[in-house]
Amino acid sequence: MIRFKINFRSHKDSVTAWRGYQATTRQGDVVQLMMSGEATEIAARREYLRRVVAVTSMLGAQGLPFRGDDESVESTNRGNFAACMELLRKFDPFLQSHNPPSNATYMSGYSQNEMIECCAQEVTSVIVSEVTRSKMYAIMADEARDGRSEQLAVCVRYVSDGQVKEHFLALSELMAFDAQSIVDKLQEQLQTNGIAGVKCVAQTYDGAAVMSGPTGGVQARFRVLHPEAIYIHCYAHELNLVLCYTCRAVSDAVELFDLLESLYTFFTTSLVHHHTFKHAQLKLGLAVELVQLSNTRWACRLQSINAVLETLPAIFECLSATGSPMATGIKAKLARFSTIYALLMFQTLLSITEGLHKLLQKETLDLAEALMGKDAVCDTLKGKRTDAFATEMFESTKALCLTHDIPEPHAKKRQKQRNMADFVCDTTVGLRTELVNSEVFKRELLFPCLDRMVGELEQRFASVDAGLLKGIQACSPKSDNFLNEVNLKELAGHYNIDLKAEEVLVAKNFLARKADTGYTPQDMLAVHNLFSADMFPSLKEVLQVALTVPVSSCSCERSFSALRRLHTWLRKTMGQKRLHNLAVMAIENGIVSQLNDGRVIDHVPFI
Repeated sequence: MIRFKINFRSHKDSVTAWRGYQATTRQGDVVQLMMSGEATEIAARREYLRRVVAVTSMLGAQGLPFRGDDESVESTNRGNFAACMELLRKFDPFLQSHNPPSNATYMSGYSQNEMIECCAQEVTSVIVSEVTRSKMYAIMADEARDGRSEQLAVCVRYVSDGQVKEHFLALSELMAFDAQSIVDKLQEQLQTNGIAGVKCVAQTYDGAAVMSGPTGGVQARFRVLHPEAIYIHCYAHELNLVLCYTCRAVSDAVELFDLLESLYTFFTTSLVHHHTFKHAQLKLGLAVELVQLSNTRWACRLQSINAVLETLPAIFECLSATGSPMATGIKAKLARFSTIYALLMFQTLLSITEGLHKLLQKETLDLAEALMGKDAVCDTLKGKRTDAFATEMFESTKALCLTHDIPEPHAKKRQKQRNMADFVCDTTVGLRTELVNSEVFKRELLFPCLDRMVGELEQRFASVDAGLLKGIQACSPKSDNFLNEVNLKELAGHYNIDLKAEEVLVAKNFLARKADTGYTPQDMLAVHNLFSADMFPSLKEVLQVALTVPVSSCSCERSFSALRRLHTWLRKTMGQKRLHNLAVMAIENGIVSQLNDGRVIDHVPFI
């Protein structure tokens, strides 16, 4: 009897063990179940993080703020990040069923900063990997004040995948403003991003003394670390300086733009005057705002002149209706034949340079094409230095003055004022020639402005070494010295490229055969993409150098425009690290839209 009970228990234990074995076979053992549960939890958490990354990328790319004043559950305005997550939850079945633990919602400010940093790092890694593959780059930098701090924007230019690219790399706060501190900050960014060892072929800044100084400036100190990096003074800044110095050199031009500034101030500082101006425009079927002058906004002068000429009837009507001493004085200056002549003259001259302003801001522009554009503008301005154009300007002014009842000037000498002992004069009195006819306008106003503009253009756009400049031009099919072996070798020698003479000869024959088939490359980039690296290794490298040399630092200027949108007075408590990361996302929003969310999640340290 006892023996039977023992067998029964053994049988029961065996059945239990068998059923346990079957369950283990179907579901796995305890370790496997634990691992499976962990994998399921990780998969769910990554799926949740995909939504967090999507919201972070969208807000960062649009430059929108993330946080609200009160992000508690009871708040009605928790900020854009929490609001977007709640909006997704309404339509996303996964979020509706997913209830993360309170310590893994990834909604805190700390988690937001980490996610923003991961997205920015992934954007920067895309740029750095392209720079590394291209094996050369050019650096562009500019500084601007941001509240009570000085920010240094750093951008890079390189050739990748058959395209010339300019991308934003970093935003750094400058603690000192001397040349060595700026160079140290530039080098720090290059080392941080792992491209300090890549060949730097050029550096581009504005013309400030601390940046452009030939002995102690940033460009000189940077060349100690990167000897091949030639300095390019931003051509867009150069053109702006041409116009600034031209306007300062001619006294009538100074008076004109001072008058435009006074006119803008009169109609914008007073709401009563502004409403009167808008009402006068409405009666004439116009809707144009006057434009404020600025030393850094390159197109503002032409825009201001166009706005004044277009709204001239409304301006005269408002100034007459106001009747204040200031309005009377502004109208008296504006309703002069010489003022109207200057407006029409500068409208024509600045319209000639407007296209060059836009051309110099193109990211893909090469130095050879920029110089051809400058030469075309110079030739056009020289062509205007004729008696026929002077007569045309005078007749156009007469027609416009007749429309507004402005009398023609009469031949009379300006009299000296005798009683000046109690006054201080900051302008010349009685020494300037009265502008009375076409000949005098031509001699005293038109030709001096033309001569000054042409002289400034020819002088300021010659900062690059002549030999290297000819080498860059030899890479462009639009240049007269295209594929000139001597010029190409000088450029190649500067960058330690062993250019083979046979490659240049073969390249000429190669292009000739392409022309016979009906294909002729139109620009430097087309030539670079046409040449194979296997057949023309050294020549293609020389072409890449010429394409990499920047023309302007406009990419840095555009980054400051984004900075003003990001660092508003409502977001002044933002730290430098978060500001840098948000700037990367806002400026490089094209890369952000193509980010792999899985790669971003892999960077998250707390998953």
